[in-house]
Amino acid sequence: MKIISTKTHGILDYLLGIILIASPWIFGFADGSAAQWVPVILGIAALVYSLMTNYEFGVFKTISMKTHLTLDMISGVLLAVSPWLFGFSDVVSTPHVILGILEIGAAMMTKTSPSISKFTNGSHSHAM
Repeated sequence: MKIISTKTHGILDYLLGIILIASPWIFGFADGSAAQWVPVILGIAALVYSLMTNYEFGVFKTISMKTHLTLDMISGVLLAVSPWLFGFSDVVSTPHVILGILEIGAAMMTKTSPSISKFTNGSHSHAM
């Protein structure tokens, strides 16, 4: 079910990017290991490809929303499995798994094109 608009998803993108970057310090695992760098790198990547997405909050609009959502899915899966993939599950895993699942869920529930308003392009009809 696609219940998240591209506009709402854009807001979530920038919030999640910032949360991912800050999560090692928020949750206390900023130790220079893969546990720290995986969410930081994925957060930076999310901000970069959000800026490049053709949606309401994109600046450069060079990638499609479908491509963006695919990147979100890949990032979410990588984040969720990273504690076991990179061998730090004995130190920390919960923030990675939860944020990864949230990213996957948002990608699965987001529409692939913006809603069109009847006032788009500045054209509206006037009754006479």
